Amino acid sequence: MNYAICKTGPSRSFPDNDTFLLNQSSADSAQIVLYSGGRWRPDAGKLAILIELQHECLAEHMDEEDAANANVLGFARFRNGDDPPSKLMELVCHSNSSEAAIAAARGLFEGAGFEVAVCTDHVGRIVSRLVVPKYNAALRFLDEGLASRTDMDLTCRLGLGYPDGPIERVTRGGLANHYNTSRALFDAYGTPAYAPARRAIVAFRRNASGVEESRDATFSNSEG
Repeated sequence: MNYAICKTGPSRSFPDNDTFLLNQSSADSAQIVLYSGGRWRPDAGKLAILIELQHECLAEHMDEEDAANANVLGFARFRNGDDPPSKLMELVCHSNSSEAAIAAARGLFEGAGFEVAVCTDHVGRIVSRLVVPKYNAALRFLDEGLASRTDMDLTCRLGLGYPDGPIERVTRGGLANHYNTSRALFDAYGTPAYAPARRAIVAFRRNASGVEESRDATFSNSEG
């Protein structure tokens, strides 16, 4: 299926050397058009128009009550902070999304080797709403002295079968990135579990003020 990607800003889903980005067709011949950067153009003649989302709702970009937007969907490729993008693609539909547009978008992504999860239009979608509370809890346990970083990560790897521990993962992705995700969820839902943990707040403010930090040094006093 032919597709084109219109980038008007940085894309977290498709870095410049991404295979999916390199295999696109021209916009004129594309059956599906993906927009990255917030600017998009409706086109009823396309099978689907896909808008890349960060934390926001798809409805912030379009009127979901307008029948002309039935072929407009949102998408976000899951990415743990600064880690490379994963193979998971969250496909966001709204109340008037057409089944044909959903099927076309799913077929496009699955044909390109992605695993697709379809969800309704909510801030944070599926993955962030599941994992952010876990990361915040682990960071708070670290502050409270419940266990060291090493022991918490070891417990999750060996006891729960995770490939890496929560502190390891959230630190590798960047605590400032975690703050942005956590704050967006907290602002939307007000749930205490989404409130950014202290270490994420500190990392975000240090980053905003231009203070250089070492992620390893951040936890150097927590290994014992």
